[in-house]
Amino acid sequence: MPLRELLVVLFRPKYAENVGSVARAMLNMGASRLVLVDPQGYEQDRAAPLATNHARHILENAVIVPTLAEALTGASLVIGTTARTGGWRKGLLTPAKAAPEVLARLGEGGRAALVFGPEDRGLTNEETSLCDQLVMIPASPQCTSLNLSQAVLIVLYECFQLALTKPFEPAGPPTERDASFEERQALFANMQEALSAIDFLKDQNAEYWMLPVRRFFSRFRLRRNEFNLLMGVCRQVRTVAARAKARP
Repeated sequence: MPLRELLVVLFRPKYAENVGSVARAMLNMGASRLVLVDPQGYEQDRAAPLATNHARHILENAVIVPTLAEALTGASLVIGTTARTGGWRKGLLTPAKAAPEVLARLGEGGRAALVFGPEDRGLTNEETSLCDQLVMIPASPQCTSLNLSQAVLIVLYECFQLALTKPFEPAGPPTERDASFEERQALFANMQEALSAIDFLKDQNAEYWMLPVRRFFSRFRLRRNEFNLLMGVCRQVRTVAARAKARP
């Protein structure tokens, strides 16, 4: 797994529920190594429901340490996160620009760490001084801070996407063959009968008045499933028209 040596370090998280949500986000993106630094009143039982049964093992295997320096032991690349700018916090990376550096270090056999600060204030200057790079997630100026698990998910998503050997492409609709010439002619015949049944076409020279309809359908490729749909509509129109004419 490309992200197996990636450490997700939560520095003094305040809410166990947020830790659970982070574990779930990590599982979604293929990361599994969680480190908690001096968590505040952390209880695994409170975190577990947010992690769900699928990510419970991440909580069970999480390492809890007293200091950030201890959490980063063995890491050759440390990337911290911040929502604040100014001062010496310059040259900030976006998650998309940080991902190549993370994957490059992991690809070399090294260990990389992503550090996320407390929910209420983030990382201080002292804590960010232990980081090699800082990442800021672009957000609306009205609210630049994100929920802890949201921030983790966004950064891990960029790493996960870059780690894929084949870019993800959502499956499209099922492919259907084009309607054949014979099927299109059968459809036009049925449409002519249906349109005549509701007096849309003039009785005299109905084929002539069908020409605009034919031209309309010639503008796009008619698929077999669409042919079946329109044939069904024509049958229903004829049925309803027949019932209406049978009424006294």
